[in-house]
Amino acid sequence: MPRLVNATPKYRRHKPSGQAIVCIAGQPIYLGPHGSKESRREYDRLIGEWLAAGRPNAPAPKSDAELTVTELVAAYWRFAKSYYVKDGRPTGTAGIRVALRFLKRYYGHTAAAAFGPLGLKALQERMVQADQSRRYANDNVDHIRRCFKWAVAQELVPPAVFQGLATLPGLRKGRTAAREPEPVGPVTEAVVEATVPFLPAIVADMVRLQRLTGARPAEVCILRPCDVDRSAEVWTYRPASHKTQHHGRERVILIGPKAQAILLPYMLRDAETYCFAPNETEARRNAARREARQSPMTPSQASRRKKRKPARPAGNQYSAASYRRAIHRAADKADAKARTQDTTLPAEQRIVPRWSPNRLRHSAATELRSKYGLEAAQVILGHSQADVTQIYAERDLAKAATIMREVG
Repeated sequence: MPRLVNATPKYRRHKPSGQAIVCIAGQPIYLGPHGSKESRREYDRLIGEWLAAGRPNAPAPKSDAELTVTELVAAYWRFAKSYYVKDGRPTGTAGIRVALRFLKRYYGHTAAAAFGPLGLKALQERMVQADQSRRYANDNVDHIRRCFKWAVAQELVPPAVFQGLATLPGLRKGRTAAREPEPVGPVTEAVVEATVPFLPAIVADMVRLQRLTGARPAEVCILRPCDVDRSAEVWTYRPASHKTQHHGRERVILIGPKAQAILLPYMLRDAETYCFAPNETEARRNAARREARQSPMTPSQASRRKKRKPARPAGNQYSAASYRRAIHRAADKADAKARTQDTTLPAEQRIVPRWSPNRLRHSAATELRSKYGLEAAQVILGHSQADVTQIYAERDLAKAATIMREVG
């Protein structure tokens, strides 16, 4: 019979001793005389803690003095992988992994209860020595603090451990040797125009659409016909998932006439199919290669091609990462072509720099703010930095629709 690892442990009688007993995560626990109120109360308490901990089926953790940092990191990582998930995909775990690796590498054998502010400060300095930017090092320190805060909530370490770690200040600008990250700014029209010819047709449309609407890269990737309301002159797109969804905010992206012309061919597909699909890009690329082939394919070549199975087949939806990589590859090709026309520049100096799709959002924000003011740009881009913005959201949305009818 299968082992019922998720079944609630039963209140039982231990025959040799007459005691009440419960077995939790493989550990027998005696509760007192069988049938007594005290044993029932103790059973209810232990089951309540077991349920609050997520029904663990592993043995109880070691005491504060025995638990090492390595064991704590492993427990927190298991929690993070299941907690930081959105739409079935992990979110933010890459940064957590980097921070935990630093912690484990230098303090893995240290007792978790003995890790304090001086240890965290030493890790902070090592991050600076590893050429992490000031902001990135601060983020990693925050991830480590969050790990110990979780451990306190699980009663794995004393509260004083997290309280001590919270006293360490972050790296301040101008007061540290850590380098300052380059600010993310808008990408120029010239760079975009130089890159677009080297993009697949579908990705080029994604770039044009994002530039006109100011949407986030992930919002463009998950666009489906069913998410777009085309009943008005200015279309409204409500993403099924967005960055501030967990704050209970609604995201509305306005699509004006110019963007509608780009998007219209993609509205003809199934309502719940993603508009921009890598497998469609791959199919178009293969079709173009077949058309450009000058000699007929031999039977042996056709046989090998049918058997070939890619390790990572193209999916039915771009991710923000694959969208970014496609732009990087196109920028590299555009730069290589530009170099054939100007060979005097040093090899390390790029003519067409690499750029990321989030910079298109910055470009849209800069243009909207300069032409129509900060308030209009804030509403169109979906920013919510003040409570007053929420009060006037409906009125400003109508104003934004008027603007996008002209520019989008």
